[in-house]
Amino acid sequence: MVVVLYNVRSAHNVGSIFRTADALGVEKIFLCGITPKPGKAGPLASLRAGKDLAKTALGAERTVPWEYAKRTSDCLKRLKKQGFRVVALEQNKRAVDIRMFKTPSTLALVVGAEITGISKQILAQCDTIVQIPMFGKKESLNVSVAFGVAGYWIKLKQDKD
Repeated sequence: MVVVLYNVRSAHNVGSIFRTADALGVEKIFLCGITPKPGKAGPLASLRAGKDLAKTALGAERTVPWEYAKRTSDCLKRLKKQGFRVVALEQNKRAVDIRMFKTPSTLALVVGAEITGISKQILAQCDTIVQIPMFGKKESLNVSVAFGVAGYWIKLKQDKD
């Protein structure tokens, strides 16, 4: 499994995703668009984001390979050419309950921006959209929590099959 972060704004969320990705044995994380990147280079805002990311990642930003892609669509095209099935984690009327989703062995999981989610254009490039069922009053989970729930569900199903 690889993970594609589409315009995730919060460095804390990105760091948390790195840490969970390490626990899951994720092959690589693709940081797309405005998603903060690890490291100390760049302007002051980027320096601060790198420190915030490292604070929550606890070193996972050094153990999980990552790559930056300015355009998410280009990243998804490349992953599809490499044989990945691209799956968006998003609430959408076309989404399949993640519990019913048949997990492929080669999967690129796309998670999106905290407020706006994944754009229609990016969703159109995905092979499948899955969603986590919500049982309370809130409509969604924090992006890093949603990734954790989905990532573990997918990993357990992959290991079982």
